[in-house]
Amino acid sequence: MTQAGATALSSRPVLVTTASTQPLVEVCADIASRVDVFLSGNNDDEGDDDDARLLRARTQERVRASLAVTQEALTRYSNDELAISFNGGKDCLVMLVLLLASIYYKSTTVTATARRFMPQRIHTVYVHSDNAFAEVDRFVNACTAVYSLDLIRLPGPIKQAFERFLHAKPHVRAIMVGTRRTDPNGHDLAGFNPTDHGWPEFMRVHPVVDWTYAEVWHFLRALNVPYLNLYDQGYTSLGGVTDTHKNPALADGSGGFRPAYELADDDKERLGRYK
Repeated sequence: MTQAGATALSSRPVLVTTASTQPLVEVCADIASRVDVFLSGNNDDEGDDDDARLLRARTQERVRASLAVTQEALTRYSNDELAISFNGGKDCLVMLVLLLASIYYKSTTVTATARRFMPQRIHTVYVHSDNAFAEVDRFVNACTAVYSLDLIRLPGPIKQAFERFLHAKPHVRAIMVGTRRTDPNGHDLAGFNPTDHGWPEFMRVHPVVDWTYAEVWHFLRALNVPYLNLYDQGYTSLGGVTDTHKNPALADGSGGFRPAYELADDDKERLGRYK
């Protein structure tokens, strides 16, 4: 994966696409190595306080549980049967990272070569709003190139978008989504849930359903994964331009806003959303 920017957590990594984008197998290997380093990290660093050590330990356990879900999905479904719903947001990004790592883990354990198992591209649906942020579209475009996403862009509502996606990809049987339990309609979800009555039929896979807001940001920043720049401007939950505003809980008192990862209270994540 080609990146620019310092590795220090105070510097936001930037996703850079080039004419020689790495093959998916190399991207997956890079992501898997980052996940491995994170999971093997020592929680007794002298420079960390008790809260930081606890957050890291919790996030490590969350990663292990979520990898079990993504690896189970790769066991149940072939590369052509599994897709992801990706909108460039932080939760979807964690989901994608976990999937990429799991693809690499499986590629190194099957008897065939890594490249033989490795998909050429990852089936992806991007359901966008009519008034999407230009920054979101640019970031999704960059992710499409860097992470080898076979992306289909469709306008909402989401149910109709999924119907159109499955019509275009009739072999898809499961779609991985970045819903968390604190999202609307997320409180009763498990790792695997079939769609409800009246929806197109597929299995919904929820690798990050139990993650907290703080765990999402700890993971992305610990791995130095490039993320959408709007999060550095005070946005914490993204919809469209007309219904999303910077989170007032991040106002710095001088007219500016602190970055999303500095929000301390999970319950305030959606304060900038009017929809």
